[in-house]
Formats: sequence, structure tokens, C-alpha cells
Amino acid sequence: MSRLLAMSVAAAALLVATTGLASAQTQSTAPSTHGGTKLSFPATLGGATFDRSVNYAAPPANNPGQGIAYYYSTPKRLVVSVQVFDLGRRIPAGSENPTVTGQFDTELASAEQQFKFAGYTQFQKPSVPSTCTYGSITFRCVTYSGVTQGNQRIFSKLLLTGFRENFIKIRVDWSQAHQQTSADADAALQAFVPALMR
Repeated sequence: MSRLLAMSVAAAALLVATTGLASAQTQSTAPSTHGGTKLSFPATLGGATFDRSVNYAAPPANNPGQGIAYYYSTPKRLVVSVQVFDLGRRIPAGSENPTVTGQFDTELASAEQQFKFAGYTQFQKPSVPSTCTYGSITFRCVTYSGVTQGNQRIFSKLLLTGFRENFIKIRVDWSQAHQQTSADADAALQAFVPALMR
């Protein structure tokens, strides 16, 4: 009898674990137009193709302050992500206010931690971020990089600004291993950002 009970408990534990894992891997998709900012995320945007979206406000994340993320890929296989979020408060417009500069520092520290967690080494970033303008929108920005476990350097350019009471975080990722360059990344942003933020 105790062996049957032990097997039942083990089966139940396995079911709970696999159900939790499956739900953790399944994120809710987002609408093609963000309600708060009225930004549209169509099938193609500035030459990039829509891949997927994640609605962090919906199950399983249930974190409305983290907003929605949209992922696109360019013809040169660069990945462009856009996250629209407010952390539960109204965000002032622009890239130089204390709310945006503070969040930018948080995002950059988080990126460094994510690189380390992924096993990447030699994280590099400039000591001071700069400003970047795409179309009529100015962002706080920085390019950072790290070396993968396969000894390949990968790069990300992070942009953040306040727009219509939300943070707009845009990131483009590229790799030397795929013969991608910072010029490719900048060209992708020059096409993508003005098409998004009209």
C-alpha cells in the first residue's frame, strides 16, 4: 500500500512540475496595437518581419507593469525587440528625465546579469551612455557586448525613452559570427524606429 501511495505522490509531483514548466514556457500574445501608446506592430515594420509578442500582463506572468514585448527580425537576421511598459506609473516624455535615466541604469544592469546568467564573459559597455535620435525621437542608448560560450562576440544596442506615459525600450542584437555589423544594426534602427513611432 505504501508503495502505491509513493508512486501516486511521485506521479502527482511530476504532473505539477511539468504543468508548471509548460505554463512558464507559454506566454500570452499581445494585440497588434498597444492601447496606451497607440503604437502599431504589423506583420512588417521598417523592413523587419514580426516574429512574436509577449503580454506580460496576462497569465502566466501576470505582471501588468512589465507591459508587452514585440519581436521582429530583419532580412540580415538581426533581432529587434520593443517593450512597452510603465511599471505601474506615468512615465514622463523624453530620454533625459530622472525617471528614464534611472530605468536605463536598471535595464543596463539587468542586461549584464542576463549575460552572466547565460554564461557569457567579457561584458563590455561604455562608461557613459549617450543619446541617439531615430526619426524625431531621442533615446538614451548604449551598445554592449559579451563573448558566448562558443567564443563568439555578440552585441546589443539598448534604447530607452519616455513616450505617451510609457517606457519604450528597443534593443537590437547582432553577432560577428553571422557577419553582422554595428552599421547593419544602425541601418535596421533607422528604418524600424521611424516606422514604429510616427
